Amino acid sequence: MLGIDWRLPAAYRHVKHIPAAGFAWEYLRRNDEYRQDFQTIESTGQPTGRDLEAFAHRWGLRFPVRSRRAA
Repeated sequence: MLGIDWRLPAAYRHVKHIPAAGFAWEYLRRNDEYRQDFQTIESTGQPTGRDLEAFAHRWGLRFPVRSRRAA
């Protein structure tokens, strides 16, 4: 569990300055089901692409396309 006390306003001053995606991440990472799903997929060691796609779809995650390295 997170060590932040959600009742202390001082612990959340930074929230006023983060973009919507950052706020969504702060919300998501506190979701117990998300955390359980993440630990499950991480425990597999090397999840398949299908597993990762299902995980991302379930939680509405999007990842920007990375540029490819020049060979």
